[in-house]
Amino acid sequence: MARQKLSHIFTKIALKPLHTNLFHIVFSAFFLTMGISKNYAQELNNKSIAVPAKKSIDSTTININDLSKIGDTIKNDSVKPKKPILESKIKYKAEKYAKIDNKKKLITLYDKAELYYQDIELKAGIIVFNYDKSEVYAGRIKDSTGAYIQYPNFKQGSNVVEPDSIRFNYKTKKALIWNSRTEQGEFKVKAEVSKRVNDSVYFLKNARFTTAIDIEDPEYYFRTSRLKFVPGKKVVTGLTNMVIANVPTPLALPFAFFPMTETSQSGLIIPTFNDNNERGYSLQNGGYYLALSDYYDLAILGDYYTNGSYATRFESSYAQRYKFKGNFNVRFENLINSERGFPDYSKTNIYNIQWSHGQDGKSNPNSRFSASVNFGSSKYFRQSASQINVGSNLNNTLSSSVSYSRTFNTVPQVNLSLTATHSQNTNTEQINMTLPTLQLSVDRVFPFAPKEGIKKGFFKNINLQYNLRGENRIATTDSLFFKSEMFKDAKVGFQHSIPLSTNFKVFKYFSATTSMNYEEVWYLKTIRKSFDALTNQDVVTEVNKFDAFRTYSFSSSLGTTIYGTFKFGDTKKIQAIRHVMRPSVSYSYTPSFKQYYDTYAADGSGTMVKEYTRFEQGIFGAPGKQLSSSVGFSLSNTFEAKVTDKDSTKTEPKKIMLLNNLNFSTSYDITADSLRWAPLRVSGGTALFNNKMNVNFGMTLNPYAIDNSGRMYEKYNIDNGGSLFRMTSANMTLNYSLSSRDGEENKNKNKNQQGLRNGGREDDLFGTNTDFSDRRQSQFGDEDAEDDDGFKGFFKADLPWDVNFAYQLTYSNIKREKEISGNSLMMSLNTELSKNWKVGVSSGYDFVQDGVTFTQFRFERDLMSWRMDFSWTPFGTNAFWSFFIGIKSSVLSDIKWEKRTVPDRVLR
Repeated sequence: MARQKLSHIFTKIALKPLHTNLFHIVFSAFFLTMGISKNYAQELNNKSIAVPAKKSIDSTTININDLSKIGDTIKNDSVKPKKPILESKIKYKAEKYAKIDNKKKLITLYDKAELYYQDIELKAGIIVFNYDKSEVYAGRIKDSTGAYIQYPNFKQGSNVVEPDSIRFNYKTKKALIWNSRTEQGEFKVKAEVSKRVNDSVYFLKNARFTTAIDIEDPEYYFRTSRLKFVPGKKVVTGLTNMVIANVPTPLALPFAFFPMTETSQSGLIIPTFNDNNERGYSLQNGGYYLALSDYYDLAILGDYYTNGSYATRFESSYAQRYKFKGNFNVRFENLINSERGFPDYSKTNIYNIQWSHGQDGKSNPNSRFSASVNFGSSKYFRQSASQINVGSNLNNTLSSSVSYSRTFNTVPQVNLSLTATHSQNTNTEQINMTLPTLQLSVDRVFPFAPKEGIKKGFFKNINLQYNLRGENRIATTDSLFFKSEMFKDAKVGFQHSIPLSTNFKVFKYFSATTSMNYEEVWYLKTIRKSFDALTNQDVVTEVNKFDAFRTYSFSSSLGTTIYGTFKFGDTKKIQAIRHVMRPSVSYSYTPSFKQYYDTYAADGSGTMVKEYTRFEQGIFGAPGKQLSSSVGFSLSNTFEAKVTDKDSTKTEPKKIMLLNNLNFSTSYDITADSLRWAPLRVSGGTALFNNKMNVNFGMTLNPYAIDNSGRMYEKYNIDNGGSLFRMTSANMTLNYSLSSRDGEENKNKNKNQQGLRNGGREDDLFGTNTDFSDRRQSQFGDEDAEDDDGFKGFFKADLPWDVNFAYQLTYSNIKREKEISGNSLMMSLNTELSKNWKVGVSSGYDFVQDGVTFTQFRFERDLMSWRMDFSWTPFGTNAFWSFFIGIKSSVLSDIKWEKRTVPDRVLR
């Protein structure tokens, strides 16, 4: 009877897949075999029972879980208690059935079977669990067509294996795996037979490993007959052969070692072999990578040429989550052309230092530190052999800034900042630096404003604040940089200012502002001028002592806003045009501060007297000698149109900006003896073609005439037989960007970030930046993305493209020359001829010089796991070509081949 009940229960278990505690099943079956009903067995698990004790021991009530704690009458039992068969609970389920054979101690799961035990997760078509031998077997099953489906998926911890079948002992941790497939970082490994020795070592037979996406049909792989695999650490192989497109290549190694880890590891960086007509053969970008910690690293790279030239580079990146991140690069090159003794022999040392640091705004809202540094030799980007960056080559300015700011939440609030800046002209090699600039400001204070309510009126809006600016300014050259002479002529000064201002309404529609500014300047160094009769020259002597001057000024303005709408009817295509004018009149007054001026005899007789101020070489300027009183006029305009929307479902008209701005400004000097009117400046800008084209223009109109020598004199141009104004200069710029991939996904496409950091452009109008130390990055500035738009047809005529135009026109007529001083067009075009072929070109034409500007052709082929590119600059001082093919994965980045020429540059 008990056997019938037991069979009936197992039948129910086999027909009903569910998560079950194996201990509960075996325990219940045991009591049924002994003739105890199922309900009573379940009751034993849930309730307390009374157990009669020996006569010498009182009867007591205990829980079934405490039975193991009751002492035996035999104190020393010779039979040791057996360890439990299972060390943890088992959870399992299956689609068709889950069968338990208690006699053979087997659990069989069929169809979409899942088994969870300790840290093991196993999914397969069929799973057989032998808890007596501590073994698990998993394999595939066949569908109705006879094809194998539901491949096993074995996961233990972070390691995942996807074989055809697997046999695993969860106590010894040993396993046999057939046709295993596993991923470790960027590596994918497949082997015919895998033997797992323990939880950290595998031995594989007839294995292949690759970084390709499809392990079943990779475009390349490495094949080996023997392989030792330590997950997360390394792969050690015997004889290894490289296979490309299922064709074995002659590239083979007797053994190979591949480190595999989720964290950075130190190691060698294999150099690239090249040759150059000027410097001979070379090994470039070889060195060592140091994974110093989880927060920062260091790469030491170097180049060597057989003519004696060499280069070294130190590149470091650092980051701490939610606090800051940045990178630091130091580059030095000793370049030699030709050979010693030849007339074209030259030698030069160039260097470049870059530092970028950014702070997370949430790390400390009251203080912030940032850095953007790019300085070094003015000719670095023109002569460097380690990279090609034409945008930086053509750029005339390098700049840097390192700043720290802090806000003190007092009343009123105080802001403090320290900034070190650097500006370098690469043509003149002049360098201007501030080390540092101190700025302190106290927030506005409204002494007459009520504590509550609106500040309205002249007195309630009176406010003042305090500003302090201190600078240590250094002007030097490339040759004196970081030498003692650099600091010899440093100038130090402090500027204090207290602006007092207010604003109020006049006649309801006019806004008036008035302000008075008090300024005090401190210098630690001034000058004294005298005449030297022996040399018959003026002598300037520096006076190293504290001195100061104080000035004040007054200004006011009155302005309003005028709205005008021209309606054409709701049925018209252009329904209305809205014109907004903002006229403004301002007045400024600055008195004369002649008390700060001195005189000296400018000749031996003493009859010639010159006037000067001892502050005239100060960094914040000198007090004005002349009285200044002028009136300024300005008028700004915007034009906007309302047009009928092409979408018939829209009920509201569409707004289109016709002119973003159209500004007129001039001034009238009341105190001037002549030429009181300043030239009229006109500027404007708009955006056309759905904001894809930006147009900006400007011109200067002078009301005065000029004589035959080109000098302006006190006569209006209209009175001299000319027009009301004489256009002395004009300029116009157009920038047009168009792409077939409009939207957010194209917003940051083709950004030349490294070129911008080096001082060039963020677009590719001057080509893209080519850094020879890392050729795995795309020339087109975009990341690899899967093109999955659901198209399943035979052919898809889709050619993504983008184009950039920049046009600049400059007109000059200061002395009636009436010439076009600048007229150039630049263009860049990028397109994808197919899914994996990209082509780009950058070029331009100078209509004044009548010649083609910098031109670059770019070709790139995405070979899935590989990248191949070719860049060619056909002519000019930057003419060169470069070819590269290599694996994109950082694990195998040293497997590459590249060939290039060096631009024909002359070192001077």
